[in-house]
Amino acid sequence: MFTDHTVESAPSGSRRAMEATVARLGYLPAPVARLAESPHLLDGFLRLSGMFETTTLDPLARETVIMTVAVRNGCHVCVAMHSAKLVEHPELVAALREQRPLPRERLEAVRQFTLDVLATSGNVDNATVSAFLAHGYTRQNALEVVLGIGTYTMSTLANRLTRAPLDEQLAAFA
Repeated sequence: MFTDHTVESAPSGSRRAMEATVARLGYLPAPVARLAESPHLLDGFLRLSGMFETTTLDPLARETVIMTVAVRNGCHVCVAMHSAKLVEHPELVAALREQRPLPRERLEAVRQFTLDVLATSGNVDNATVSAFLAHGYTRQNALEVVLGIGTYTMSTLANRLTRAPLDEQLAAFA
């Protein structure tokens, strides 16, 4: 139903983002090819994910947020892509995929906070925020988790809607 666009077939508003993705990864991922149907969605996701990467959350905390959202939303593409990013942390990947407590207490705090924010649509109680802060996170980090949830909810839902296939480059992480 959705087109696997090339840079040439995509709407003109998507081409620059697609070219940048190819330059960065060396190939055009199928999800990007399908999201290109909407230049606004593609550009929005890429900008927001770039912004999320610059937050004060450390890289493993960011990946924990992303994987928590991806697993919860059943996005096989995001789960594989972010499992590949966490290849040096197989115990973390296994726990995230199996939706069980993480072996690292601080990362478990961010996973649980992410789940609580999702479960309550952001209406977490003070005790939940305090528990998150007690693990060395900040109020800024709490809001950055919301940025990650929003960004990766957008991509997981879009990937599922477009039935984006898993690229062969990620097959080992399926």
